[in-house]
Amino acid sequence: MRARIDKRDRAELFRARLAEAMADKGMTRAALAREVGVDRSTLSQLLSPGTRLPNAQLAADCAQALGISADWLLGLTGRPEPIADLLATNLTVTEAPRALIDETIFGWHREAAGYKIRHVPATLPDMLKTRAVVEWEYRPQLGRTAEQALGAFEDRLDWMRNSRSDYEIALPLHEIAAFAEGAGYYHGLPASVRAEQMDRLILLTDQLYPALRLYLFDARRVFSAPVTVFGPLLAVVYLGRHYLAFRDSARVQQISQHFDWLVKEAAFSARDVGAHLRGLRGRIGA
Repeated sequence: MRARIDKRDRAELFRARLAEAMADKGMTRAALAREVGVDRSTLSQLLSPGTRLPNAQLAADCAQALGISADWLLGLTGRPEPIADLLATNLTVTEAPRALIDETIFGWHREAAGYKIRHVPATLPDMLKTRAVVEWEYRPQLGRTAEQALGAFEDRLDWMRNSRSDYEIALPLHEIAAFAEGAGYYHGLPASVRAEQMDRLILLTDQLYPALRLYLFDARRVFSAPVTVFGPLLAVVYLGRHYLAFRDSARVQQISQHFDWLVKEAAFSARDVGAHLRGLRGRIGA
């Protein structure tokens, strides 16, 4: 239960915050009085010790003129920004192009360099794919510049692998099984390409552990949309055409806890995943 603030204390807090906001904005009493449509004497009264709180209309007008939150002026929140500005800063919707090189994603990786990155990919994680799988998957979007795009993509992956970030990747069991079988999304992918990819997954999960940890979860028991948590800075949900990006610490923490739940409920932990991958590799036979 919130502690109640005495009305005299709230009035004093209002005066202090109003004066602080005016100083920050470089706005004089006369200028603010003109903005809110009151006499300068009325505004001077608001700033005088012992004065009662203003009515709601005047408090809201002062907040609007100063570009701050009326709730902050009244001591109801610790953030001076209006709620619309907070939302615009903490929640953004960004276009997600169907492209091999996504500059937005790469920028987020650079911003989070050195932090742990948690990732639930939509397909196999790009940073672990072989060139042949990348080319098969993205060829329709690459056109005549395929070789240049693939080269640039590999350069970015090299940077990501050397960025000092630890990576935790959680993947549905059915995704890796469909890949091994060449089913569903991976229908038409040659067995030789799938075999090479499985060999690469096995090699990287062995060589890069514990900096890279791969977990496999049973989607019949737990579920996740594609999501990436870039350390404590940012959490991004992939919607298909857009990324939904959260920067407020509470949302980032909640999505981090969601990822921790996937890891806790994983059917195969990072230590055990290699044996499962080898079993799937044996079914391909190429």
